[in-house]
Amino acid sequence: MAFVLNEKLRGMKAYEPIEGSYRIRLDANESFILPDDELEDAISEAVNTLAFNRYPDSAAAKLCSLAAEFYGVKAENVTAGNGSDELIGLILSAFLQKGDKVISFSHDFSMYSFYAHLVEADLIEIEKNADFTVDFDKVSKIANEEKARIIIFSNPCNPTSLGVDSKTIEKLIKSVNALVVLDEAYMDFFGDSLSSKIDDFDNLIVLRTMSKAMGMAGIRMGFALANKMLSDIIKTVKSPYNVNSVSQIIACEVFSRPEFIKQSINKIISSRDDLTAQFKALEEKHPEGLSLIGCAANFIFAKASRASDLYEFLKSRGVVIRLFGSYVRITAGKNFENAELIGLVDEFYGQGEDK
Repeated sequence: MAFVLNEKLRGMKAYEPIEGSYRIRLDANESFILPDDELEDAISEAVNTLAFNRYPDSAAAKLCSLAAEFYGVKAENVTAGNGSDELIGLILSAFLQKGDKVISFSHDFSMYSFYAHLVEADLIEIEKNADFTVDFDKVSKIANEEKARIIIFSNPCNPTSLGVDSKTIEKLIKSVNALVVLDEAYMDFFGDSLSSKIDDFDNLIVLRTMSKAMGMAGIRMGFALANKMLSDIIKTVKSPYNVNSVSQIIACEVFSRPEFIKQSINKIISSRDDLTAQFKALEEKHPEGLSLIGCAANFIFAKASRASDLYEFLKSRGVVIRLFGSYVRITAGKNFENAELIGLVDEFYGQGEDK
């Protein structure tokens, strides 16, 4: 007898980040800012105090308290996760049953559909408008007609880098019975969060992360912010020791330095704005080749003629970005990285059919 995979696992493909070594990486929306000397020393000292033979604090109490202070919510409303990715999978598995309907958008973060499929939910993927905006009245109508259990989307959006104002999202939350899971991974660069409103709604979970603005992608740290009822459920269904001691203690040191976080955010926004301005100048120079779509996060998203060729050209020069069919997503990097990227894109279109 041979073991046979169940139907939901057949044909599933793992998330595939870009592998390899490149001089300039502008593909994963990571921060280009490293901890300063003071933070590095504090992290080293803190890690040296750990009892590695003991399990971590299951509740991550100190961390959640510091995160709550930073996000302006109560500690009881915060659940720490092994990256917001873990929390997405956890929330969908806990609040959905087989056959339940979950709504997401196209384009949006690919892991929403992955986890929905894994829990055998029925995914309704609503197409965005031609300009990648969302018709939220349409979303509300479909959610109510289909009796959707969850609506999940990112704001600002990954990959389009477009943001939606909080009032529009509040209107959606009030108009549906579904649980709205609002992924605010890039909210630090947009500044219109709904985290302060979590106690106003019984159907809202806001996700935040330390991977982008705080430069802590390597420690995998995310948070679910929700009212006490929803938070208690998330804490009940998560693994007992889901956040390791090293990540907890590093994250505590980072949150203990809010000024460092704010300075990092400002530097990244400045880099993004600089990249956006340079890209717009390229767009004017090569109007048939480039068209900027969005720039509300720490990356820009643009339509590019011969996008695949552009992607391979940049890789050949040691620069990697992210390819989405006819579109490209480019992370804001250091000034010299932005400048080199712009120069190479200009070179590519200057020698091609768009010259």
